[in-house]
Amino acid sequence: MNTPGSSPFSRRDFVKLSAVGTGAAVAAGLGANRVMAATAGSDRIRVGVVGCGGRGTGAAQNCLDSSPGVEIVVVGDLFERQVNAAKTKLKIPQAQGYWGFDAFKKVLASDIDLVILATPPGFRPMHFEAAIAAGKNVFMEKPVAVDPVGVRSIIATAQLAKQKKLAVVAGTQRRHQPSYIDIIKRIHGGQIGELVGGQCYWNGEGIWFREKTGWLEGMSDFEWQCWNWYHWDWLSGDQIVEQHIHNLDVINWAFGGPPVKFYGMGGRQNRGALPGNIWDHFAVEMEYANGARVTSMCRHTPKSAQRIGERVVGTRGTSDCTTSIKGEKAYKFEGPNPNPMVQEHTDLIASIRKGEPLNEGEQVAMSTLTAIGGRMSAYTGREISWNWLLNASKLDIFPKTIGPGPGVFPAVPVPGKTELI
Repeated sequence: MNTPGSSPFSRRDFVKLSAVGTGAAVAAGLGANRVMAATAGSDRIRVGVVGCGGRGTGAAQNCLDSSPGVEIVVVGDLFERQVNAAKTKLKIPQAQGYWGFDAFKKVLASDIDLVILATPPGFRPMHFEAAIAAGKNVFMEKPVAVDPVGVRSIIATAQLAKQKKLAVVAGTQRRHQPSYIDIIKRIHGGQIGELVGGQCYWNGEGIWFREKTGWLEGMSDFEWQCWNWYHWDWLSGDQIVEQHIHNLDVINWAFGGPPVKFYGMGGRQNRGALPGNIWDHFAVEMEYANGARVTSMCRHTPKSAQRIGERVVGTRGTSDCTTSIKGEKAYKFEGPNPNPMVQEHTDLIASIRKGEPLNEGEQVAMSTLTAIGGRMSAYTGREISWNWLLNASKLDIFPKTIGPGPGVFPAVPVPGKTELI
């Protein structure tokens, strides 16, 4: 498994790329030019939102707060009640609203300059591809896929966005936080010497669960799973992908690239009889290109000590990557540190208006795949390599048929029995 394989895209990716690469690409290219011409130097940015849950409405509010001249004009979600709640929460009663599995298409067909993609992560490759095909600038929440096939689709679409000069910014907000930017710059400048190791954590207490009662009783199983999206790997990617990606992204940033190997473990001991197939704890050893090894931990354990953050060790010091360096050249960041979840939208919109679009698509895809690699190693009990993961893994867990109907209920992964694909 540690040898690089060939890198053909799956059937799903070939279908996607061929659709985008012919007539759709021509039409989208014209749309992209029109969007850039309309927004470069303009004071008005018309925004659509796909996914009206807590993170979608949060990102929409962050976008409104980030820059003058921003207007939410259309919102879409699988559920009508989410659309109505978002319009109330964001104080946009005049905004158009759509719901259903095709709501994203209606949002993208609207007269918007920028779309916020914040549905469950399993949908992200499909929605991102459609957004770029429609010629829209994109803010997409992390993670951006749940399997290697989805990651390859994201990479291909991000490359297409570059060709069309469309902006793509991801919800890895630490990349826009002044304290992180300053400290990582100093690490790259050799202030703590060569990196020889590190740790990163997202150890929290737990997550929500919604019983199929009350108004939920009339849902199909597939819709109910989407309402409870965190609890299935094909929707969320599991905790290591959905949340811990933030910390893994910082470690990749500090090391200048993804790891070359993964060796993971974990399990499911605190979820009891809750439906779902995700685990509640992971520990993964990641080896980087220079031979340094980093320990990654994440868990959901009620009434437990929480720890969320990063630490890297160099030959001449250590750093929390956030505000400080300890060692021969000790340093503490004391400058202004605005809300990074707002700043990422400020930077995105500024890049659109300048006609110099940011594109973080491949960057967030690499960090998403890092998290997926840790999960796959832990699920299967196998050590795996980055080359194999990126180029040869055929794992493709998102359903091909999407809509009201039967649910998708994979078994809980068991190391030694779960196949490495």
